[in-house]
Amino acid sequence: MASKRSAAPAYVCTECGWTTAKWVGRCGECQQWGTVVEQGAKQGLEARSVPSLAPTSPARPITEVTTADAPRRRSGVGEFDRVLGGGVVPGVAILLSGEPGVGKSTLLLEVAARAAAEGRRVLYVSAEESVAQVRLRAERTNALQPSLFLASESDLATILGHIDAVEPDLLIVDSVQTVASSLLDGAAGMPGQVREVASTLIRVAKQRALPLVLVGHVTKDGSVAGPRVLEHLVDVVCQFEGDRQTSLRFIRALKNRFGPTDEVGCFEMAGDGIREVPDPSALFISQGEPASGTCVGISLEGKRALPVEVQALTIAGNPANPRRVVSGVDRARVDMVLAVLEKRAGVQTSNVDVYVSTVGGVRFTEPAADLAIAVAVAGALQEFTVPKSTAVAGELSLAGEVRPVTQAAQRRGEAKRLGYTAVVDDRQKTLHAALASLRGAPRRGRTRDEDIPKF
Repeated sequence: MASKRSAAPAYVCTECGWTTAKWVGRCGECQQWGTVVEQGAKQGLEARSVPSLAPTSPARPITEVTTADAPRRRSGVGEFDRVLGGGVVPGVAILLSGEPGVGKSTLLLEVAARAAAEGRRVLYVSAEESVAQVRLRAERTNALQPSLFLASESDLATILGHIDAVEPDLLIVDSVQTVASSLLDGAAGMPGQVREVASTLIRVAKQRALPLVLVGHVTKDGSVAGPRVLEHLVDVVCQFEGDRQTSLRFIRALKNRFGPTDEVGCFEMAGDGIREVPDPSALFISQGEPASGTCVGISLEGKRALPVEVQALTIAGNPANPRRVVSGVDRARVDMVLAVLEKRAGVQTSNVDVYVSTVGGVRFTEPAADLAIAVAVAGALQEFTVPKSTAVAGELSLAGEVRPVTQAAQRRGEAKRLGYTAVVDDRQKTLHAALASLRGAPRRGRTRDEDIPKF
């Protein structure tokens, strides 16, 4: 009689389910490191059956469910509330990611201070800095509040002990990749550790109706570091963006179970902390009188329409190899616009050096920037000035047609609110017609407002 052979252990990837007969350090399917673990012979449906239990509360029709038990509460930072959909929901788990040095910790310390100023107890856990270092930053940003509690811990069990002791109304953990659980092998930041830490903290937050904010590191390509399941576990994924060369910062929601994902919050980094910019239009517009080679375009960041000034400079160069230098705009779109200008509008650009830039360091790379770039370059070459009360928004086709842009009505509405009395867009069907309406009077360097279509 043949002896029974015991089931050989299998190794399975916790990310994608790929299996192998022996352990490997890297999954052969999803290429993730450290996700292959040993499992028993029987998994999933082959395991023993789970008995059913009587539910503690019966299921109800969705029409009878109210949202009175989950009211939103303001965080104290209006631009952050805008991105979250109006405020913080009890028990929400928020993941905030961003490049190193962009200002994640500064923003969250400001959120914690304003929440504490309203009488709420806030626990700020820093696994990367000591409490003295956090205190120094809080002094610089004027974020000292008696209801703001600090802890410097990297052990998950100790953090849970702090939660029991403080009983906070808001919990901030900076960052999830630097916290580890003693129940698992491996260093902090390993996929298993990140998954265990995040799931435990989220479970505690749901049980206590405690808003939780986790800071997440990013990889070289800008994605959140750690297992992909981290983004599935949380309710909101926010990305904090900004260029170190400028003080402007944007925060946008990549995932939001309780609100929209097309809102954008605007901030400005200063020496004493981070400031909200509810109306950032002044940051992207020069305050002097308009000059030739300048044009205001209407950009769209999420749902927010922003006026952005595009400036162009043209000088005589080497006709065999003219220079094209850009900043804040897409180089490929500038090359296309210059070709359309020369072929369809009769503006000679192939024999001059062209420099195109935006004001304030903002990036204006969407198709709506085409017409603003074309008008700025044509104005620099032909020495005409766009009136200060006029903005443009339009995409250019290779045939010289001015095409409509997304959410054109919203762009025109924002331009009108900011004092622009006319917008040149796809209502001027061709680039030639748009430039003709802006050139206006025959006098050199002048354009009359009455020559441009009004709202």
